[in-house]
Amino acid sequence: MNIELATTALKALAHETRLRVYRRLVQAGANGLCVADLATELGAEANGSFSFHLKELSNAGLIRSRQEGRFIYYSADYPAMNELLAYLTEHCCAGQSCGEQEHSCTIPENP
Repeated sequence: MNIELATTALKALAHETRLRVYRRLVQAGANGLCVADLATELGAEANGSFSFHLKELSNAGLIRSRQEGRFIYYSADYPAMNELLAYLTEHCCAGQSCGEQEHSCTIPENP
């Protein structure tokens, strides 16, 4: 990851609604959530404003979408998340152990 990609991702996350959406999608797992369910869970309306926030996260490479019938599902892009975390924590603690485990997340595919 380079600084431009990291900046784009961090700018996308630098909004309360987008950060809430992203955190919820990270929690949702590989199958993600449909837009209506995601909006309901966050107490938002699935309108143009909500779609704008999803588009910003998608354009930043942090989430993916897929269509199933009439519904669009969004899910976190875990490899992109891990890449951003690795970039942010690269060479942390001046090479000394900071007491943390490896900074990555592996989400098993749902059956």
